[in-house]
Amino acid sequence: MANTNPLIEQEEITGVEEETQEPAKVILFNDEVHTFDEVINQIIRATGCGLTKAEALTLQVHHEGKAIVYYGEIVKCMQVSSVLEEIELLTQIEV
Repeated sequence: MANTNPLIEQEEITGVEEETQEPAKVILFNDEVHTFDEVINQIIRATGCGLTKAEALTLQVHHEGKAIVYYGEIVKCMQVSSVLEEIELLTQIEV
């Protein structure tokens, strides 16, 4: 017999939506082309973070070769990545 309880159906639908909205992350990779200031400014533009955080992320990219610069929904990660890539920074999105 089919389940006709609308509350249970809504819970099942909501559960599926939550699974598809898992946080993703944007990884920024180091390069030898861009200056620190260029990277810092682009991280601020892309993520909306403050100067101190952007500087710390840029140093992490420089010293470790990469850094996670943003966590969030995949759509927002794609936007952040797109802004970073406007100046040809190398990024990757992981889910």
